[in-house]
Amino acid sequence: MRAGDPGARLVSHELLGFVLLGVFFVAIFAGFPIVFTLMFLALAFGYLALGDMVFYLAVLQTVGLMKEQVLAAVPLFIFMGYLLEEGGLMERLFRALRLLLGPVPGSLYVAVLVTATIFGIAAGTVGATVAVVGIMAAPAMVRAGYSPRLSAGAITAGGSLGILIPPSVMLVVMGPMMGVPVISLYAASFGPGFLLAGIFIVWTIARCLIDPRLGPPLPPAERAIPLRTLAAELTLGMLPHALLTAVTLGPILAGMATPTEAAAVGVVGTVLMAICYRQLRWAWVKQAIILTAQQSSMIFFLAVGSNIFGAIFTRLGSATLMTETLLGLPLPPTGTLLVVMLLIFLLGWPFEWPTLVFVFVPLVQPAIMALKFDPLWFAILIAVNFQTTFLSPPVATAAYYLKAVAPDWKLSDIHWGMAEFMVLQLIGLAVVLFYPPIALWFPHWLYGQ
Repeated sequence: MRAGDPGARLVSHELLGFVLLGVFFVAIFAGFPIVFTLMFLALAFGYLALGDMVFYLAVLQTVGLMKEQVLAAVPLFIFMGYLLEEGGLMERLFRALRLLLGPVPGSLYVAVLVTATIFGIAAGTVGATVAVVGIMAAPAMVRAGYSPRLSAGAITAGGSLGILIPPSVMLVVMGPMMGVPVISLYAASFGPGFLLAGIFIVWTIARCLIDPRLGPPLPPAERAIPLRTLAAELTLGMLPHALLTAVTLGPILAGMATPTEAAAVGVVGTVLMAICYRQLRWAWVKQAIILTAQQSSMIFFLAVGSNIFGAIFTRLGSATLMTETLLGLPLPPTGTLLVVMLLIFLLGWPFEWPTLVFVFVPLVQPAIMALKFDPLWFAILIAVNFQTTFLSPPVATAAYYLKAVAPDWKLSDIHWGMAEFMVLQLIGLAVVLFYPPIALWFPHWLYGQ
């Protein structure tokens, strides 16, 4: 019955909010689209409890979200990532690293992880990084007799770093949603990002030292190349990414440009690089535009739907009750934080990061803020936790990105390889959780916060 109707039964608004959340879970697992399910259920339950007010609330929330200028950087960074993917600017860098690291046990694993980290800094997306690195590295790994599981784990884990290391699209979205400046998120993500890359590299080398069959060094005949030629290849491979990093991240971290302005400069720089390398083709520009429109529209629709959902959930009082329940747990503050981290990790198995950022983080953030944790540190913990969603089944989107470009590898082997690196990811998350300076030292030094 509509609120205020004669004979309407008194139903707790807080209880109605949790019923709304439960129905949402059921609908999602039944296969309904997330965005339209969010909007429909929020408006239906909101109208039941609040009457016509729910429509005004929805309009105000949508207008308020669209005023977030930093969100304009999202399609620009996505477009830059797809341009880099389609433009083929990574092959030279990968070949040079492969030859340079040839004597190292598991040299292809290390080359993959270093290349993926560098490409992630330039691209800021997971799909582009996993696809490009998979296309380049998978055939070489098969020819060299590398372990399919460890190879798949290295490619997907390295590719997932693109969602954490700036200019990460996820961090651009998280900033406005969590009330944390994007430039501070960028500065704080470097420490955890490079920590995880280092853990992955050390692990693969150690595995290959213990069992050389997993990744033998490159045969001397294949790495016999003049040092001058190798240096030239490495320089030409690094140059475009170093310049793109300088013109995008440099002005952002220095406070000279907003993320949106820097992203626009990055897109122009990517196009100019492709022209200089004679890689510019209208076909791949068109493809990049189409993929950017698809990805961006999904993110923005989800942002609008989840914003309406969260506003109605809060207006019903359910968010306040959830916060009070978390604060009332017989646990110390760190214990409550661990519970929240575990909850987000488990939600990452069926859901992707946009759903978690827009829907679930706003529900638990008030409780964490009430415990007086540093909001920047909490945001980085969330970001590192979200990175595991690309490596955790059953969604594990990185597996399908890799399977599309490496069809000869079994999906089961890809999943097992990813699970190995997911454990390493959790170790990195624990290190950042119990030693906050890894995330906070750089923004504190840079901005004196």
